[in-house]
Amino acid sequence: MKKTSLSTDRLHLVLMLVLTFSTGVIDAVGYLGLDRVFTGNMTGNVVLLGMAFAGGSDLPVLRPALALVFFMVGAAIAGRLLRRAPEGWSGRTTTALAAVAGVMVALAVFTALVDVAEDETLGSITTSALGLVMGIQAATAKRLKVAEITTVVVTSTITGLASDSRIAGGKSPFWVRRAAAITLILAGAVAGAAALKIDLWAGIALSAVLTCTVTVIGQTRSRRDARATLADVYR
Repeated sequence: MKKTSLSTDRLHLVLMLVLTFSTGVIDAVGYLGLDRVFTGNMTGNVVLLGMAFAGGSDLPVLRPALALVFFMVGAAIAGRLLRRAPEGWSGRTTTALAAVAGVMVALAVFTALVDVAEDETLGSITTSALGLVMGIQAATAKRLKVAEITTVVVTSTITGLASDSRIAGGKSPFWVRRAAAITLILAGAVAGAAALKIDLWAGIALSAVLTCTVTVIGQTRSRRDARATLADVYR
């Protein structure tokens, strides 16, 4: 009997859920290990900045502000790169996520060799770089158009899960993927906090490995689908 495999759309869903877990890891690393900075969840940074501007004691300003700016820069870079890319996974999708993975690998090595938590400038560079690549990741996921999965935030996912539920009189569309996204970003935060017990680099390295895996699997499926389409044309 011929083995069945995941459809391309379902595979893309799984890959984006993996990146959602990875975001949880990175945000835990940033918040707990790098002076309360969210590098994926920009809503958190906006709220932190608002409270700091209102006089909140001991709240960080520089790093959340830099993370926000660099996240937008990353999203803009990915937006331009993917603007003319075809629908679905393309070579440009691979390029964008490979860049994310590459920077994460470099940051994992960097933070393993240098104590960035004790240096204000190096810590800010690290959080800014993480914000940059998370912006690229978010924009790439948006372009891939996997319904209900952004990879970096779950507020709208939680809202949809509740407001469209049967309790609310709805039909609970996408409830499995919504629940999975919420659970995975939570699990990622747990993993990121646990990784800090090893060192700062461990969580970044975990996210790097996950992003590399997603990139390779996505590119491999994209090439396979392209060959299948070409074979159908000449059949």
